[in-house]
Amino acid sequence: MCRWTAYQGSPIYLEELLFKPENSLIRQSLQARVSETVTNGDGFGVGWYGTRDFPGVYKDVRPAWNDSNLRALASQIESSLFLAHVRATTGTEVQRSNCHPFQYGNWLFVHNGVLKGLNKIKRDLVLAIDPEFFPCITGTTDSELMFYLALSFGMAEDVAGGLARMAGFIEQTSQRHGIDHAVQMTLGISDGHSLYACRYSTEGRSRSLYHSASSAAIEELGPEAGRFSSETRAIVSEPLNELAESWEAVPESSFLTITGGDVSCQPFAPEYGHA
Repeated sequence: MCRWTAYQGSPIYLEELLFKPENSLIRQSLQARVSETVTNGDGFGVGWYGTRDFPGVYKDVRPAWNDSNLRALASQIESSLFLAHVRATTGTEVQRSNCHPFQYGNWLFVHNGVLKGLNKIKRDLVLAIDPEFFPCITGTTDSELMFYLALSFGMAEDVAGGLARMAGFIEQTSQRHGIDHAVQMTLGISDGHSLYACRYSTEGRSRSLYHSASSAAIEELGPEAGRFSSETRAIVSEPLNELAESWEAVPESSFLTITGGDVSCQPFAPEYGHA
């Protein structure tokens, strides 16, 4: 599968979260500890928000641990809100357009998981995407289709609702094709103001996802702890250090919102009736 990290708080250099922690995302790309796949070397990407109205995105097909440009950029780019992802393909091509995060306007989207039986349902999924978003599809992944389906189902106005309608549509479509346990997803999303995350799978056995219990979890990670504000929070596929009390597991079938240090967790369930 994949691994991802998301951060919101006082501005920091990307390297402080991507490279420096003992179990940083870059280390996870080589040797993940809580994952279906140990190595996540089929590309990477990072999206960050700065002073513009839209995020910057850098991604490539190289393994994250072997890209000197990523290390150089991460030591220079400072941001208060960013998402990063390392990829392990579930069958689609290793190409830049298949690397996360996916971007539309001010939105960023990362995914860990898989849609079972994608080849059987892909046509139905693509045809359900709003014509406004259809020209934006440049890759071949299930993740990108999920992103534009969620936007088509109103994610820009209601993040949880758009994701619920997206998941429900995929499950109903899969059922018509005789596919069980169709959806497996942990999602990281941002609109430039808040972080959103979702942990859900049809079978109720979702991939791992955690959020920092407080700013102290982040302060333990790097040598410049004094830069982190009390509002600092992170969402991660797996803890970035060994301090278990610093990280809280996101419950099964949950939707998480982080804004200005406030963490809200609510139950998540697919919404049906849009097939």
